[in-house]
Amino acid sequence: MAVINYIMSLGASVMMPIIFTIFGVLLGLGLSKSLRAGISVGIGFVGLSVITKLLADNLGPAVNQMVELYGLDLKVLDIGWPAAAAVAYGTEVGAIVIPLGLLVNVIMLLTRTTNTINIDLWNYWHFAFVGSIVSIATDSFLWGLFAVVVVAVLTLIGADRSQKKMEDFYGQDLEGISIPQAFCVSFIPFAIITNWIIERIPGLNKIDLDAKKMQERFGILGEPLFLGVIIGILLGLLAHYSVAQMLTLGITMSAVMVLIPKITGQFIEGLSPISQRSQELIGSKLKGGRKLNIGMTPALVIGHPVTLVCSLLLVPIILFLSIIIPGNKFLPLASLSGLIYIFPLVLPYTKGNVLRSLITGILTLISGVLFATSLSTIFTKAVAIVDSSLIPKGTSLVASIDFAASPLSWIVYQLTANAGIIGACVLGVVTIASALYNRKKNKEELV
Repeated sequence: MAVINYIMSLGASVMMPIIFTIFGVLLGLGLSKSLRAGISVGIGFVGLSVITKLLADNLGPAVNQMVELYGLDLKVLDIGWPAAAAVAYGTEVGAIVIPLGLLVNVIMLLTRTTNTINIDLWNYWHFAFVGSIVSIATDSFLWGLFAVVVVAVLTLIGADRSQKKMEDFYGQDLEGISIPQAFCVSFIPFAIITNWIIERIPGLNKIDLDAKKMQERFGILGEPLFLGVIIGILLGLLAHYSVAQMLTLGITMSAVMVLIPKITGQFIEGLSPISQRSQELIGSKLKGGRKLNIGMTPALVIGHPVTLVCSLLLVPIILFLSIIIPGNKFLPLASLSGLIYIFPLVLPYTKGNVLRSLITGILTLISGVLFATSLSTIFTKAVAIVDSSLIPKGTSLVASIDFAASPLSWIVYQLTANAGIIGACVLGVVTIASALYNRKKNKEELV
């Protein structure tokens, strides 16, 4: 536990460069190129952390002001994803999640039930989160491991099924790359369902507004540079900011819109040599034309203009919806700067359509706040066990959007912790059937 906790405490900006450097050397990329790639990835994580903090520091006060102005008093406090990650890695299940996740990945590769080599080790905490709350709820280490395996398997399947669409949408820089991040994968069904519904609504199905068309139609106002200013001023108006405060928030949001894409470019610069070398090596070693993909962080693609626009627009929308959704007791606050992670695998299915992406985001958060409310009791218990200092004084219940608002975490938890052996059997059958289906689809794609 002490060793694992120390490694995790280094954070993604240190842990992932070490991993990518080692991975590059193992692939035969050479020490200097591997080290350069690893450090570039580390710079990307540091840059992303800085911009995310900038976003949180400026968005937070505006949101808190809105909470006070409009009396948004909900009793489940959002303490953000760092608390969820602390819970995930702070248990016995979390201590072994990385070797267990790698073992699951290897078994699936050997059985051809996945084509993804998941080296995004930092985000294994999503697997560990569900396993940890299940183990605490059932007082069973084995049930926790079962939950980890289920989430890991379903995530790899989602990464496989979305890979081609992701590659087609984001471009050749991401050829042979997939995104096996559980939070992102869990929203693919929402995108598919939203598309299906909108295609059957006359008029609505004709609206085709992506980043390029948005700029063509609205000119300079359609550029991310100016959209950030507009959205920032809008949020300032809702928070009853002064003119100076509104303008400051607008410029800050504009900076976020411009800088995040540049930082994601840093990720691509670091990961491209490793990705290319992986594909060369895989192509020379594998027979039968099998294609393997390298599973990497969604930070690669969060800089897309539609992702940024939709994420910022969702802030006032979800604050409003939180107070009118029946049964909801969760108020998103600390997690709002992480809304960008809803969209990496949504956009390839909506083809970057702003309206469809935004509607998908709204639907995910409507269900998400209810899932977070439902899991708040076990979430709070888990945080109290791992690190009670994460719970602010006077707060009875806590949760976060990532990963407590994910449908995947909620379903797996309910079927393992609350539905007993029958629920676990249903979940096991669905997981195995999904893996076999994925194996079949992967074979068909070779033909």
